[in-house]
Amino acid sequence: MELRLVVTGATPLPVPADVIYDPSDPYAVRVAFHTGGDEVVEWTFARSLLTEGVTQAVGVGDVQVWPSQSCGRRTVCVALSSPSGRALFEAALPDIVQFLTRTYALVPTGNESEYVDVDAELVMLLSEDDSPR
Repeated sequence: MELRLVVTGATPLPVPADVIYDPSDPYAVRVAFHTGGDEVVEWTFARSLLTEGVTQAVGVGDVQVWPSQSCGRRTVCVALSSPSGRALFEAALPDIVQFLTRTYALVPTGNESEYVDVDAELVMLLSEDDSPR
């Protein structure tokens, strides 16, 4: 999917990125931005946030999504914010809809819990908590 970085007073710049959906993490989508060399910056956020953002402004804080238009084309804007800075990206609405359609074909709405391995998630959470009690 082509994402474009929105730059004030200039034409949006294409940004190499992968938009990823993994049924083993059925509630989330990931965007991996290739920033040059081997460096990849990855953002993970709710699939429902992207879905709702196709038709209305949603999100508070680090990730916000809303429908828009750019150069006469319908787009979806994704604003990302972190302590390192902020960035605004846009993607063509049909590309976002096509991506989401494929994700819902893999894991329909309401069936996400069937794809979560709760035991594996608990093991992972407990192994990450190395702090003394």
